Amino acid sequence: MEEEGHDMISNLPSEIQKLIVSSIPLKEAVRTSILSTTWRSLWTPLQVNLDLGSTQITSHEATEKLKEIMGMFLRSNDSPRLLKLSIISPKNTTVSAEFVHEGFAMAIKGTDKDLQIDFANAKQAICDFNLILNPSCPSHRHIHSMQTTSFSSLKTLHLTSITHLAENFVSSLFSSFWLLESLKLEKCSGLRKIDIKGANSLRNFVMKDCPNIISITLSAPNLKSFWYRGVLPNIELKNTPYLVDMVLDLKDGSGQNEFDCEDVLYFLSSLKDIEILTISGWLLEWLCGAGVIFERLDFGLNKLKELCCLYSLMNRPLRDSLACFLNMTPNLEKLFVNIDQSYIRIPCPFFHQYWHEPHLWMDYATVKCNAAQLKHLNIINLSGFTSEKDQLLLMDLLLHKALKPESMTVSSPENRSWSVAKIPQTHLNMTQRFQQKVAVASPANMAYSFVLTEKREKKTITYAQKMAGFCYSRLC
Repeated sequence: MEEEGHDMISNLPSEIQKLIVSSIPLKEAVRTSILSTTWRSLWTPLQVNLDLGSTQITSHEATEKLKEIMGMFLRSNDSPRLLKLSIISPKNTTVSAEFVHEGFAMAIKGTDKDLQIDFANAKQAICDFNLILNPSCPSHRHIHSMQTTSFSSLKTLHLTSITHLAENFVSSLFSSFWLLESLKLEKCSGLRKIDIKGANSLRNFVMKDCPNIISITLSAPNLKSFWYRGVLPNIELKNTPYLVDMVLDLKDGSGQNEFDCEDVLYFLSSLKDIEILTISGWLLEWLCGAGVIFERLDFGLNKLKELCCLYSLMNRPLRDSLACFLNMTPNLEKLFVNIDQSYIRIPCPFFHQYWHEPHLWMDYATVKCNAAQLKHLNIINLSGFTSEKDQLLLMDLLLHKALKPESMTVSSPENRSWSVAKIPQTHLNMTQRFQQKVAVASPANMAYSFVLTEKREKKTITYAQKMAGFCYSRLC
């Protein structure tokens, strides 16, 4: 009984512990450091100090030195492994023996050809900067060199909190990752513009929480997935014929960027071949308010199979703008509407337009009559359901647009789920015969009610869980 709480795993030889850590995904491997001091010792970083001032770190010589160190780190046999880069520079300009020790970056190398670099330790003021990332295939003469081999083997790169001091280093480093398949950028506060050129091997791109970004330009002929979260930037996709999955989680609105309807429409036209789209509902409302009539555009999302719309609430303009947008998705099969009250409400500005999407000034009955039918829509899911009037009218509208829906499911903010059936008021007494728990929601002045039958066998996957799962499986 005395050995019941004994930690036998922590007493394993360090070689066995390293083998265990090296056989699990990088994200979980890093978490082992909190198990005990024994496991934490496995993550003792390789410390490299650079005798450079903050003004020298951006020089070509410093960039090449950092790149050489990173190449040696990637070639090391131990995986996963931690590298800490620090700058040692004089504390002041006077003759003194005192030096200041500043963290520049922390790098973690995983076992599955992945690398994470976090620049959050750099204690520097936020300055604006731009990134130009251009991977280049090495010449035949250098293709078998040790450094080239260590860089080209990398498949996944995760960069966090890039600063202006790391701009040259990141650009130079990225130029060697010519077989990179997944790239994630996160929390780069000073980043204004990013231009990724000729990324022929890139398949997955994720960018999150870069509050000052105004422009994203990406050329990647094999790109399949583009996931973005933050303020609305100007996005230009060049030569992305295989792109099928797009996420535009514009939770922070337009930020300080000016809203340009023509730029947004030009970007949407580049998505005409995508199959899965997640988009913030406020953008659809703004486009309608700016005079866009979706069914009259010279392009449509004819290949779109799955649509997820993100909202902080549901009201008439948001509901009707979604109905308008659905007119350009004739082959839609699955629709997810996610209402998350933790999201910031993005109010629609006043646009000086004479022509608007007709739905914006029609009453609900007219909107419903003019709604285009979606012949292939069979799965409808509404999360964040609170039985409010506009939510009930949205449910009615979607059931009207879907000719033969297989299922409609609603889930509450507490993640309780119900299947929905639309039943005439005269047949409500039949619900008493149901075995499961049921609830009834009745839109005002309607001849029918929605009967909600609680589902227990499967929880609804929310957008937040989907986003976290994607980032974990692809990049973390």
